[in-house]
Amino acid sequence: MDRDNRLRSESDFRDFIPVHVVWEITLACDLKCIHCGSRAGARRERELSTAECFDVIDRLARMGTREITLIGGEAYLRADWTALVRRIRDHGILCYIQTGGRNLTSRRLAEAREAGLCGVGVSVDGLRDLHDELRGVPGSFDRALDSLRRAHAMGFATSVNTQIGARTMRDLPELMHTLIDAGATRWQVQLTVAMGNAVEHAEELLQPYQLLELMPILAELYVEGLGRNMLMTVGNNIGYFGPFEHLWRGFGDERIHFGGCSAGQTTMGLEADGAVKGCPSLATQGYTGGNVRDRPLEEIWDTAPEIHFARLRSEKDLWGFCATCYYADVCRAGCTWTADSLFGRGGNNPYCHYRARQLESRGLRERVLKKSPAPPLPFAIGEFELVLEPIPGRAVSDPPPEVTYQPAERLVPVNRLVRGRPSPPRGEGRVAPQLALCRGCHEYIYPHETVCPHCGAQIAEAELHYQEAARRRAQVMTDLRVLLDEIQAARPPG
Repeated sequence: MDRDNRLRSESDFRDFIPVHVVWEITLACDLKCIHCGSRAGARRERELSTAECFDVIDRLARMGTREITLIGGEAYLRADWTALVRRIRDHGILCYIQTGGRNLTSRRLAEAREAGLCGVGVSVDGLRDLHDELRGVPGSFDRALDSLRRAHAMGFATSVNTQIGARTMRDLPELMHTLIDAGATRWQVQLTVAMGNAVEHAEELLQPYQLLELMPILAELYVEGLGRNMLMTVGNNIGYFGPFEHLWRGFGDERIHFGGCSAGQTTMGLEADGAVKGCPSLATQGYTGGNVRDRPLEEIWDTAPEIHFARLRSEKDLWGFCATCYYADVCRAGCTWTADSLFGRGGNNPYCHYRARQLESRGLRERVLKKSPAPPLPFAIGEFELVLEPIPGRAVSDPPPEVTYQPAERLVPVNRLVRGRPSPPRGEGRVAPQLALCRGCHEYIYPHETVCPHCGAQIAEAELHYQEAARRRAQVMTDLRVLLDEIQAARPPG
């Protein structure tokens, strides 16, 4: 799936352009996923009419949106979904659908192609047995792959989205091979988050320390996938930094690295009844800036404090480990959705590879422990405790600062914390600092540094060694091509 249009420029961040919009056009769903954050199933009360949706699309076009992904529930269960696709494409905006694929029939696909749909993303969360269990409907794995194959055969750009939970890692290598055989060329992976139904099934959540096992697996699969026309991308809640960051954030461009939560800056989420959020995954309560039935979409985007938290967040709003992190000014605690769903406030995100590695070096690890359930509402959150403990069988050295243990209940939710702060005007949005890459350890560093704070290498010396090694590799490849040409020329005709 061609997603280069989603890459944000500096002007997108400075001017708060909603480049990518994820739009839940209905909450109706034909699956029963035990990890569904929105608790999809029945339609919302008073979902937007076709005319109201058209008005939203027209406004997004004027605001500079370049891509809209339609989701649900299940988007194709809305009768007018292809009419919305057509309206989106009439404005030159790319339009995709993310689907569970259970009933994405050939007729529906043909109608979507005629309307101009650009691509189909199918959600697959493991091999057959695990996927069917998580999705709550026997046969859903086979139906999803069938939808993927038919979409590929009909000429759609095809991708797969996989949520990684506690039981998913073992399936990932074989799953990638299965997806490639089915025609997928893009594979986005992200972590299952403690929201909605997933709170009731907290055993499905990956533990933060398991990133130490997961990230090397993803790196190996990323490299293998490139050789088979499969590009893995990682969702914004898989992070952050560590020795593999240079692989995947910029589609192979190592100059691009994670730069913080983009909610309400270049990303917008819409709910089926017209609620507007900075990110489609965030909780409805507390993060809804308004409703398009009550105020113009542009006004909500420009003025609602509930969606401006990422525009206003600074290092002072971080807590716990993230407040003391080397990357604090760049990362700003990563994905707000992940942390807020656990603790009722962003600003301290334990799902970080760099963090897990730092704690491991001290003989420590982190676990999340459920304390209270989530109410039976879409996008509802419960409460989790962050447990810092010794790694079994390891000695503990250099304990982290006491701030790591600060209890979440003493903290004000970040969207309320920033309320009252004036949002920066257009043209003055934050652009994350640009980091450089240490060639000694493949960790990102600040450009002014001469000695790597991670591995102790002399930056300039490590760069010279790297360039020389790259030159030698290039020369070997050139010599090999010459040799092969000579062998080919020396063969007798016929």
